[in-house]
Amino acid sequence: MAARKQYPLRIDPEVWAAVERWAADEMRSANAQVEWILRDALRRAGRSPKKAEKNDEQ
Repeated sequence: MAARKQYPLRIDPEVWAAVERWAADEMRSANAQVEWILRDALRRAGRSPKKAEKNDEQ
């Protein structure tokens, strides 16, 4: 498994609650949901790292 960067996230409690609900709906942890949201935003903006693009295609 690739190393993960740990980063403290300051976020509005209402936004975090919405992310947690969304994650629960998709059977993911909130952390995995945040990573999915970020990867999706990067992909849509055409800024995905090459490695991430290969992983998303599988």
